[in-house]
Parts: sequence; structure tokens; C-alpha cells
Amino acid sequence: MTAFVLPVPPTPSVAIAGSGERFAVRRIFCVGRNYAAHAREFGNDERDPPFFFTKPADAVVDSGTEIPYPPLTESLHFEIELVVAIGTSGFRISRDKALDHVWGYGVGIDLTRRDLQDAAKKAARPWDWSKAFDRSAPCGPLIAARKSGHPAKGRIWLAVDGAVKQDADLAELIWPVADIVSICSEAVELQPGDLIFTGTPAGVGAVKPGETISGGVDGIGTIEITIGQSKS
Repeated sequence: MTAFVLPVPPTPSVAIAGSGERFAVRRIFCVGRNYAAHAREFGNDERDPPFFFTKPADAVVDSGTEIPYPPLTESLHFEIELVVAIGTSGFRISRDKALDHVWGYGVGIDLTRRDLQDAAKKAARPWDWSKAFDRSAPCGPLIAARKSGHPAKGRIWLAVDGAVKQDADLAELIWPVADIVSICSEAVELQPGDLIFTGTPAGVGAVKPGETISGGVDGIGTIEITIGQSKS
């Protein structure tokens, strides 16, 4: 039995809809600019190939969580996303086999410290501090693909205190799920427990302490979080 000098940290995990079991999270990959309208709202070309960034596995938190307003930012933005949960390992997966590697789907929010991201872009530096911070990857309960099927269309939306801010359809994804899984697997060997946040539609914006963010994807599920006060 392996001995560790410090206590082993808890395994990050996501709830499973209708079950007491949980999905252990290994890694979190995120796709940038995967809806044309969102790419255009930031002055980018929607024809660009997809690119990826990561968040630590322990950035994931459940729906219903109150998340303290994070440090180092005055511009915390929401980004609603379809989340893909990988169930079978694979490297250089072909597009026609990609969905065989998907365990299920969920609804996530890619929280972003936008001011830090803008500064990093201007300095041609990595985005890590803007994306990979504590509790930056809220994710609602997963639903198994055998129950939901593999969604190619359906409403994806987000509201702040009940006012709808993002409202689109999965059919608008530039690179659909099979493409994203395949392309991601060209760079890394995907493993069970990996999550892929597939990109956000147009309408992203800032939230303040005390506001509630809710959202969903038709046929997949919903999510709700509250932004709390900054930690003192």
C-alpha cells in the first residue's frame, strides 16, 4: 500500500441525474470559440480551427453551490456550455467512432475573469489565471448518453436573476461533439473521467455578488449557482 506524506485530496466529481453515484473527474478540457456568433462578438473569425484550454479537475462544483466572487477580478463573466463526459479511453479517435467514447452529457458554466483574460491576450500570455481558478467550472448533474442520446440540436440558454442573457441552439456549434472529441484526442489520449466543455454561444457578460445564474440544455439538464461575496 502506497504511503503519502500528506492526506490524499478528495476526488473531484460530478453528480449523476437520478442516482446516488457520482462521476469521478480526471481532467477538464474547454473549447474556445465554438459558436460563430460568440466568435464574432469578440472580433474573431469563426472559420478558425478549434483550440483548447484546461481547468483543474477540482475547479468543478455542483449545481446549487454559492461561489464566492473570485479574487483579482472586477469582471467575472458567465459562459454556458454543453459538457461531454468521456467514458472510454482513446487516442487519435476517428470522427465516426468518437461518440462511442462518450459516457454522457451535462450543463456547465465556464466562469472567466475577463479582465485578466483581456490582459493576457494583449501580452500574448497564457489564459490560465483567467480560466483555471477555484470553483471556475460549475457543472450540473450528468445524464448517460444511453438515456439522452447524442444531442446535435436543442436550446442552450443562460439567465441572470431570471433575465435571459444567452439563448442559442446546439445546432449552431461550429465543431459538433464528434469533431471536438476527435480533435482533442489528437493531442492527448482521452481517459474515462475527462470532461470537455464544448464552447459557449453569444451573449456572455458580467455578474455581481448576490446574483443567481441559471441555465440549461434541452434534453440534458439544468444548472443554477449563486455568486457570493468575495472572501475576506
